[in-house]
Amino acid sequence: MSNVRVIALGGVGEIGKNCTVVEQDNDLVVVDCGLTFPDVEHPGVDFIVPDFTYLLENKDRVRGIVITHAHEDHIGGLPFLLKQLNVPLYVNPLSHAIIKHKLDERLPGVQVDYRVFNFGDKLALGSIEVEPIRITHSIPDAACLAVKTVHGYIVFTGDFKIDFTPIDAKPSNLKRLGEIGEEGVVLLLSDSTNIEREGWGPSERMISEGFEKAMRDAKGRVLVTAFASNIHRMQQAIVVAHKLKRKVAVVGRSMERNLDIAQKLGLIKIPSGVLIDLDRARETPHEQMVILLTGSQGETLSALTQMSRSEYGRLQVLEGDTLIYSARPIPGNEGPIWKVLNRMFDLGCDVIYDSELHIHVSGHGYQEELKMMINLTQPFYVAPVHGESRHQHLYAKMAMDMGYPKHRVFMLKQGVPLALDETKAFEDGKVATGEIMVDNSGAIGVPAEIIKERVIAGTAGTITVIVTIDTSQNEIVGDPVVHTRGFFAGPTVINDITEQVVDLLAAMKPKELENRKGVERALIEGAKRFLGRRFQARPILDVIFVEI
Repeated sequence: MSNVRVIALGGVGEIGKNCTVVEQDNDLVVVDCGLTFPDVEHPGVDFIVPDFTYLLENKDRVRGIVITHAHEDHIGGLPFLLKQLNVPLYVNPLSHAIIKHKLDERLPGVQVDYRVFNFGDKLALGSIEVEPIRITHSIPDAACLAVKTVHGYIVFTGDFKIDFTPIDAKPSNLKRLGEIGEEGVVLLLSDSTNIEREGWGPSERMISEGFEKAMRDAKGRVLVTAFASNIHRMQQAIVVAHKLKRKVAVVGRSMERNLDIAQKLGLIKIPSGVLIDLDRARETPHEQMVILLTGSQGETLSALTQMSRSEYGRLQVLEGDTLIYSARPIPGNEGPIWKVLNRMFDLGCDVIYDSELHIHVSGHGYQEELKMMINLTQPFYVAPVHGESRHQHLYAKMAMDMGYPKHRVFMLKQGVPLALDETKAFEDGKVATGEIMVDNSGAIGVPAEIIKERVIAGTAGTITVIVTIDTSQNEIVGDPVVHTRGFFAGPTVINDITEQVVDLLAAMKPKELENRKGVERALIEGAKRFLGRRFQARPILDVIFVEI
């Protein structure tokens, strides 16, 4: 019987960049294709996507990409993969609408082969069958995937929580998950993001109570920021606003677009007359307005961030406004978010965040929900995904506390296939994997050396030495000129560096000066030694030759 392999190209040991391959015989199926966001170690980088080398090397074997839900950490890498790989893309109606808009912008002229599925469909991708099962999350119509292989089902939970009272009255299909468990699950790949939280996560429905209390207490306009994809959150804000006789305006391109998509698909219900445009909102009494805003993650160009800087022409923060921060920072985004909230306070806005009121609940299950998923699906092997290393280790401990022996709990590593045969599971070699950085210029695959140079330039600065050479005599003309940027040094230090360069050049013979690369190396090494002794500093050093 064939081996089945599961290969994480991202999404393990990290939050984001989710992309996993299931391989059986000559068939490969990709589950999700996400991105992650850079941190301070990646200056000038917009986002990071998985290394797709393995998929491109095996492009004739890839039968399709199946998407669990339309969050950026699950779909953000699609423009970069589909630009190089023409395969079917399996999506539900909401994911289709969101992804199509994204790809139409990012890949103009590229014909994407969309295959729209519904829950309960059986998707045949070569020898592999995939069944999407409804699961609750912070976006409607999220899917858990049951991947049928020769050794049994491999279940991808996707991002999930078990919400018994969802806003759309469409709970997780626990019955089908239990049936899959009875049929035989060989491996469960489970969300582990909230493994550190004990008990059960609160229902999304509890947000309404928190919103109502905050809006009743507000004397002026109420600003609400949340993830633009959180349609249920927008629904509750609109319903509560209508109840309190407030109008609602929506500000921010992605939120406006997602609201429009949700309306067309019947995923959100807006009472007649409650939604108004921004022009009317400016004329409406402040105590009668609620404004939904993008910018919950401190994004530079978002409406909220620009408003906090008083740079948003369409809308300004007014003293007496109340901001409801209805989100949780994605790890790495805390700094920009706190800056935005601090500026909002300084502008006279009352900011509600991390409150006793339920103004935000997580879309990821707590410990008891993770245990329930294990008990429903009864997998032989378990492997935590969608989490950093600490999340994976804590999940593994939980599974072992539930009775799983250590040899049936796997900690997936990026690029290391987990192979399944008739009797065992084992790590099976390594495939190409890593991070592909996407520059703010749109360039793909920014080299690590460039990122390193940006970090150095941003911390230690740069020093440029300009040397003028008379090519007819092969002689140095005048003294070299030293320029610094970002390197803090007084005139004395600049003079000392210049003297070091002059001494090095004076020691060189005319023949040596012909070798410009050799001269450059000698000057840089000499300057490095001097700066290391004097400052323990390592700025970027450049030499420019001016030939006359």
